[in-house]
Amino acid sequence: MKLPNLPTEKKDKQIYFLCAMPRSGNTLFASIMNQNPDLVVTSNSIVLEILKALYYMKQSNFFKNFPDEQSFNNVMNSVFDCYYKNWDYKIILDRSPACTPGNLMILQKHFRRPVRCVVILRDLLDVLASYIKMFETHENSFFNRYKTLDEKLKAVMHKDGAVAKELRSIKYLLHHPEMALFIKYDDLVVNPEKELRKVYAFLNLPYFPHKFIDLDQLTIHGIQYNDDDHLGGEMHTIRTNKIGKEYNPYKAMIPERFVKEYGHIRF
Repeated sequence: MKLPNLPTEKKDKQIYFLCAMPRSGNTLFASIMNQNPDLVVTSNSIVLEILKALYYMKQSNFFKNFPDEQSFNNVMNSVFDCYYKNWDYKIILDRSPACTPGNLMILQKHFRRPVRCVVILRDLLDVLASYIKMFETHENSFFNRYKTLDEKLKAVMHKDGAVAKELRSIKYLLHHPEMALFIKYDDLVVNPEKELRKVYAFLNLPYFPHKFIDLDQLTIHGIQYNDDDHLGGEMHTIRTNKIGKEYNPYKAMIPERFVKEYGHIRF
């Protein structure tokens, strides 16, 4: 009986993190970088969430009743390598808020690699304006379950939401620049090749000649984001014909209280 061909495991993967608020060019960055067959920028990653779930399980009475510490740590130590075992790339950029205090504490114990991050920076009011554009142009947006713009933006800025988590991660990295490469969103869309060359230097890789027109929507392992069924609003759809900075008239719609509270968060 002939055995099926099993996926091959790529040895000695280098794993880094991509930290950035939503609506900051993450999907655009990933779509461009993933043209290189040697590396992959992931979608919103669940790997840290798996590790955190194991961490909380370890705090349970069920574990404490028979605290086999070493065996449990064996599992936690292997989460990243196990998840990416059959990803056929040399370099992986795992998109997640790696440097929030809780996440970093777990990574420093169980990641077993230096924590290094590519960080995309975008002014927070521009991020909020991008959200508002999505609210206004996509009726099925998840946030449109709220009635008023104030309620929608309050939900976006919830302390446990993606924006707040990434801001906490970015804040830490700004105080520890030795761990990170910082790229500004405005620079990325104006001169993408210049910014990508910085990324390649950070990753210690030869530069790959990327194309910056006729882009593809982000696809990894033949899988695309399923926004229509879960978030709505084309959260992860990019403009494919070209890259460039566009004026966003929705910025004028940001309520004054949000401008006062968040307008100082600029990069």
